[in-house]
Amino acid sequence: MIKFALSLSRKRNLNNIHMKSRILIIGACGQIGTELTTALRSRFGADKVVASDIREGDEGMMNAGHFEILDATDYAAVEDVIFRYKVDTVYLMAAMLSAIAERFPAKAWDLNMNSLFHVLNLAKDGKIKKVFWPSSIAVFGKTTPNENTPQMTVMEPSTVYGISKQTGERWCEYYYNKYGVDVRSIRYPGLISYTTEPGGGTTDYAVDIYHRALKHGHYRCFLKEGTTLPMMYMDDAIRATIGIMDVDLEDIKIRSSYNLAGVSYAPEEVTMSIQKHLPDFSITYEPDFRQEIADTWPKSIDDSQARKDWGWAHKFDLDAITKIMIENLRPRYT
Repeated sequence: MIKFALSLSRKRNLNNIHMKSRILIIGACGQIGTELTTALRSRFGADKVVASDIREGDEGMMNAGHFEILDATDYAAVEDVIFRYKVDTVYLMAAMLSAIAERFPAKAWDLNMNSLFHVLNLAKDGKIKKVFWPSSIAVFGKTTPNENTPQMTVMEPSTVYGISKQTGERWCEYYYNKYGVDVRSIRYPGLISYTTEPGGGTTDYAVDIYHRALKHGHYRCFLKEGTTLPMMYMDDAIRATIGIMDVDLEDIKIRSSYNLAGVSYAPEEVTMSIQKHLPDFSITYEPDFRQEIADTWPKSIDDSQARKDWGWAHKFDLDAITKIMIENLRPRYT
């Protein structure tokens, strides 16, 4: 009877902890983190979602729910936030993106890798239950097949960002196989959103071009004509991020990172899409160091594994993205 009573007590305690558990977003002020925070708060309630970043967010984020100033590379600080808020799920969105990472390789490696180790080790020690960590098409390289790039293929990234993401994928898989850590990941293509400014990535031309079209009627593109890259509207990316975390444990077959695809296009194609709304818009091409990065990335992605395992499907094509971007950015420039 005593053992049975203790067992019931433990179950009640576990249930109470689960009811009080929260989600922590590390890197909530970034391009993805901002919209992910809004989506998770909307779904689970503001009290269940703790946003955090190295700096304060905008007024809307700060006033809408819990927020913590948090250095993702500080293990003790991350552990403290998890303990104080009874966090059981972490979305680790903090990272230094491709173009900026090339300027500060040591800092990029420190942030991108040590933050991942901290979260994986906290999960290994049973202090959190589930982890989301984002990878990227930057894991691929010049030797990777660049048309319909398969889930399993050659990876020889040539950028600091890509190297850190490929390494992170291997560690995620290792921690799952060795310690049973429930870590889930997707390889983001270039992401397009009107709510946040470009964040220093090579694919960020696909966001900046809309701003310049409305503000100046012209865009100087840092990639050359014909540079086709995989892109995705942010709503699709957020839906995928939350969707993969909803799936039952046994349905996740890939523990490195899933390929994820939306639409693929080159600068001249998005130009023509914009001209349907702004006929006088023009573009010129002035490739810089980011062209070399883009040349190592795929033109299109095969995401059939994600579609098969957890029902992924994108919704937005290029013209739909353009319409949304122009409609929502226009008031800012008029």
